[in-house]
Amino acid sequence: MNSCDKQQLKTTAAKVRLGIIEGVYNAKSGHPGGSLSAADIFTYLYFKELHIDPQNPKDPDRDRFVLSKGHCAPGLYAALAQRGYFSVDELKKLRHIGAMLQGHPDMKGTPGIDMSSGSLGQGISAAAGMALAGKIDNKDYRVYSLLGDGEIEEGQVWEAAMFASHNNLDNLCLIVDFNGLQIDGPVSEVAGPEPIDKKFEAFGFDVQTIDGHDFDAIEAAFAHAKTVKSKPSVIIAKTVKGKGVSYMENQVGWHGTAPNKEQYETAMQELTAALHELEGC
Repeated sequence: MNSCDKQQLKTTAAKVRLGIIEGVYNAKSGHPGGSLSAADIFTYLYFKELHIDPQNPKDPDRDRFVLSKGHCAPGLYAALAQRGYFSVDELKKLRHIGAMLQGHPDMKGTPGIDMSSGSLGQGISAAAGMALAGKIDNKDYRVYSLLGDGEIEEGQVWEAAMFASHNNLDNLCLIVDFNGLQIDGPVSEVAGPEPIDKKFEAFGFDVQTIDGHDFDAIEAAFAHAKTVKSKPSVIIAKTVKGKGVSYMENQVGWHGTAPNKEQYETAMQELTAALHELEGC
């Protein structure tokens, strides 16, 4: 991509991170850490990769995205808002009774959501089913699903991976947000899923490992995935939990904790300063 495209993606990602903090703070609950770590992935997907139309969110020929780690909905919502699926003001109503944006994605109540998710391990199964349906219907759409590194401790993930490989679902692309932390602590200490790359290779996937905050690397990985034939793809994106907010970075306590007023103001100041720096380039 050229420098202007990359600059625009970085600027949009900064706005997505602002939206994450805005939403979780106003909800007084939620999951900022993993939403922030995946913000660059969300941004690239919705502003470069996915064939979608916010004015026609149910287009039968659209690409599909399933947020398998559904608790990181604040990041998905912030990206959808920036992409024009609904007003950015909706983010302030996150998790409020009767509001559009609930704690986990709801395909019946929120435009742009292709699958309700939240029970860890189940999203990849839905994504694999969508990919198989595309094959059966001779459709050209692709299916993407974002998983957490803690989530892949779930056995259902590997059942779905086996299914995807068995059915040669080369229209399926998984992304693992590998930030190294889950609710109970470091992933390596809770259940130790590594080597993640070798496991997916053993299940018949084309595997790439990248820096999940480097837009050049993200672009190259998705471009390569489109060239893969007769097998599904997975991109293992190494990220920083809480990325962009200094006191949240690499801190497991921010997996599922909302900031108080002082913490909110500090986060917004940091993210706004980063945005202004990007806009000034």
